[in-house]
Amino acid sequence: MKLYSYWRSSSAWRVRIVLELKGVSYEYVPVHLLRNGGEQLADAFRAKNPQQQVPVLEIEENGETIRLAQSVAIVEYLEETLPDPKLLVGSARDHAHVRRLVEMVNSGIQPLQNLQVLKRIKALGADPQEWGRRVISDGFAALEAAMAARAGRYAFGDTVTLADVYLVPQMYNARRFDVPLEAYPTLTRVEQALTELEAFRRAHPDVQPDAEVASN
Repeated sequence: MKLYSYWRSSSAWRVRIVLELKGVSYEYVPVHLLRNGGEQLADAFRAKNPQQQVPVLEIEENGETIRLAQSVAIVEYLEETLPDPKLLVGSARDHAHVRRLVEMVNSGIQPLQNLQVLKRIKALGADPQEWGRRVISDGFAALEAAMAARAGRYAFGDTVTLADVYLVPQMYNARRFDVPLEAYPTLTRVEQALTELEAFRRAHPDVQPDAEVASN
């Protein structure tokens, strides 16, 4: 199993967390999103993912190479094929709640402050830092309200779920944009609990193979 990843990509980070939670061994293949205009834009990587984004999870199965893209698709594939520990727990209603929290980050926050959008914002003459801070703050206000209703130690009760997997990388992004996190007590409390877990520590950007090179 190979994971094509960039150390600071929040989408790739989500997949790393799930792989660590489920105890999966994998080969880390770095794809630098900035070097030489972005390695993800090269023809060799386009052949792996026409959308030219990380993550891509490559699996050899019965002599066939399977490539999965988009973090939601990848983590739900891992949940279905490697169900221990379960990251969708409880009833269908509970699953819907967790998926709601996931999509609030995946669709409603992170895409608005990703690299491609920030480049366009800058090209239009606006401040990408202020844009990112605003869209994350607006999204976090809604996420705080939705999560607080059913949170326990973690985003949903006292069991780690996919909602936690999506929260932690977005909190990291929020700090990069100087979002005032004291306004979101549930999010910060849950994040603190998650940082105590080994799987989350092992998936952190700072300990990835390409982190030191990328930050120089």
